[in-house]
Amino acid sequence: MFDEIRAYSDQELLPALHRLWEDQEFRASVAAVPFIGSIGELEQASLQCKTIKQLHKTIIHKLLSQLADKTCASLQSEGFESLDPDKAYIYMSNHRDIVLDSSFLNVILLNHGLDSCETGIGDNLLIRPWIKDFVRANKSFVVKRNLSVREQLMATAELSAYIRHTLQKKKQSIWLAQREGRAKDSDDRTQKSILKMLIFGEQGNILENLASMHLIPLSISYEFDPCDYLKAKEMQLKRDQPDYKKSRQDDLMSMQTGIMGYKGRVFYSAGACISEEIIKMDAAMPKKELIEQIAGLLDMRIHANYRLYPNNYIAADLLDEADTFVKSYSRTERERFTEYLQKQLDKIDLPDKDEAFLRNKMLEMYANPLKNKHKAKASRL
Repeated sequence: MFDEIRAYSDQELLPALHRLWEDQEFRASVAAVPFIGSIGELEQASLQCKTIKQLHKTIIHKLLSQLADKTCASLQSEGFESLDPDKAYIYMSNHRDIVLDSSFLNVILLNHGLDSCETGIGDNLLIRPWIKDFVRANKSFVVKRNLSVREQLMATAELSAYIRHTLQKKKQSIWLAQREGRAKDSDDRTQKSILKMLIFGEQGNILENLASMHLIPLSISYEFDPCDYLKAKEMQLKRDQPDYKKSRQDDLMSMQTGIMGYKGRVFYSAGACISEEIIKMDAAMPKKELIEQIAGLLDMRIHANYRLYPNNYIAADLLDEADTFVKSYSRTERERFTEYLQKQLDKIDLPDKDEAFLRNKMLEMYANPLKNKHKAKASRL
């Protein structure tokens, strides 16, 4: 059941681990991580794990915690202490990093004595056979992309049924990005198609069906986005070449840069479950309007719970050529961010490099969380 897309079972873990350790590219990728230590010891320790939960608790958690220590100034959170350990949730978040959004979430969940969650990952990122084995052994399920209309309908039905099965039968929480792919400019908005997918093929009351999934708005805030210059580069390429599409090598570069790049302070804020608010909505409203209302509620909660840093305020002032937020940062912080911005811009290699455009796009990435948070706070007054 769900064999093409589901995360691996405990029975499939050991064969998958053997395949991984026999793959020379996988071994080389692991060996390239500076803090890994002895590959042989890690291999033996992983092969001792009988269940995926054991693998997560004893090995994955340790490695991801070390990664956070090496690439983040801090990894902090709020709201997780209020979650019910016996309830399965959908953590729906803004999307900052291809790999680490759900990985750091699992570190935080385990730190709070909660079970790690399953993760949706697009099949466009499974660019090597070993990556597919690795993610499915690491509690990830596959989201199929780039299909024909007929294939997409079938894939949507399968994915929707799998998510319900995971929540209701396996009692396993899930992480989903609020949109397909990352918002390159950090102007995070929930795609209505994600909500429609969750209830695809379901009979009965839309509100009851969505409320039963226990949606948690999750806000992820990075002080520095190591992929900011790659995102800006992609935006210029799309501007200049309307049919431009990223290559598999581009995806791999984004994954590597996001994982190993410096992120500064990172903060995860788990909002309250929105089930009660969904149930209170007017069920007589057209489905389209209900979906829009729920997407808007998720957006407002995600935006309101952003953790802001000096960079956000500085970027907004530089973008607007103003000093609106000058009291929220020091002169030194502004100089430091301006220098950082130039260093990132210098990494962009394009034949017709439009530095003004690229700079503007990078400033938007850092300014938009601030602007959206202010709008969300104003709308709640």
